[in-house]
Amino acid sequence: MRQIDTAMVRKAAVVVLVAVPMLAFAQQSPFDTGANSLVTFALAIATPIAILVVIGAAIAAAVGRISWGWVVGAIVGIAAIFGSPQIVAWIRGMFGV
Repeated sequence: MRQIDTAMVRKAAVVVLVAVPMLAFAQQSPFDTGANSLVTFALAIATPIAILVVIGAAIAAAVGRISWGWVVGAIVGIAAIFGSPQIVAWIRGMFGV
């Protein structure tokens, strides 16, 4: 069997990257694509769960099982979690970042 010359392989890779610059400048990394699809999937699952949590907490508070403060806290927490991109954009715009 022939042994692969690593220096020759490196030189060939450099020649390919120089000859085809679009290979060197990727538009989007696989991590970004995977992370974005994971966030989209998580939001699709978490939205109905959050709705059921608010309904359950409101019913429990209405019959006197828990305090209304827990319901308000759950709603504020859900709004902070789902609205975090908008909150970050608002803060960045406020400070000009």
